[in-house]
Amino acid sequence: MQSKRKFLVTTTLAALIGASSLIAADSASAQQRLRVASNFPVEHTASKALEIFKQELEAATKNELQVDVFPAMQLGGAGENTDQIRSGTIFAAITSIAYFTRIVPDYEAVSLPFLFKSREVAFRVIDGPVGKVLDDKMAQRGLVSLGYGELGFRHVTSSNRPIKSLADFKNLKVRLQPNEVHLETFRALGANPVAMDVKELYSALQQGVLDGQENPYNIIVTRKFNEVQKHLSDTGHFFDFVNAAANKRVFDGLKPDHQKAVRAAMQKALAWQRAEAAKLDNGYRDQLVKAGMTFTPITDAARAEMRKATEKVVDSIKKRVDPKTIDMVLAESGK
Repeated sequence: MQSKRKFLVTTTLAALIGASSLIAADSASAQQRLRVASNFPVEHTASKALEIFKQELEAATKNELQVDVFPAMQLGGAGENTDQIRSGTIFAAITSIAYFTRIVPDYEAVSLPFLFKSREVAFRVIDGPVGKVLDDKMAQRGLVSLGYGELGFRHVTSSNRPIKSLADFKNLKVRLQPNEVHLETFRALGANPVAMDVKELYSALQQGVLDGQENPYNIIVTRKFNEVQKHLSDTGHFFDFVNAAANKRVFDGLKPDHQKAVRAAMQKALAWQRAEAAKLDNGYRDQLVKAGMTFTPITDAARAEMRKATEKVVDSIKKRVDPKTIDMVLAESGK
């Protein structure tokens, strides 16, 4: 009798455990995890934007979609992140549009030198018809563009001399992003540009492999380039966007209401990022000066000289980018 009771208890427990396992499995199957990455340091606004995206999306979908965030090059540099999106290894990433130019060369059209007079003009262009053209190009290549944020105006730093005029660029060995229009611009300025992923840049500057680099103030601060560079100038030669991009196959596989939630969550995250980046910009420059960098402002005459030296870059990129896209960008930015 005791043996029989023991059998019944054991059987009942097994049934309960089995039932609870099924409930857990059903609960797990109702959830989907999305991996998102950023090559920016944890304290950078782009990485913080992914945390906002995570909070907004998980709340909107009642945790049916859960987000794992990998900032600070945890999954590799910017080039690796873009490859991971395309392969579906990760769902999405936020990085500079420069790393998407090898997939969608048309991004070079919004990377032209001295194109935008202000961030307001830059965002008016990217949020309008130009952005729609670029988003369509991304979709044709298996990527969903979820929106654009601010990386900011890019400025030159140097270890061996201040940059104050066109002549100071002569033979300057300077690192740039792998963006052909950026490289051509610096060749036109007389420099010796080298394409390099940002993950390799600090050590290259430290070892004297390069004379200088160019980045927005926020990147110079958060990546501590002031430790290996002495001179800073406000050249503002490019305005750079970050793009939040996702794997289209995975995105299209989400339920329609989840797709809407992904877009809405990223839009909230990027709206915060834009505002925060603009607010912090000049403060970052002040941090660099306080940390010991020598700041050399560029005069209007010197900037005009640089702009003139780079005018022919437009004609060059029309050989590999649809001229209609370039003309649209120029028209929109001039309004």
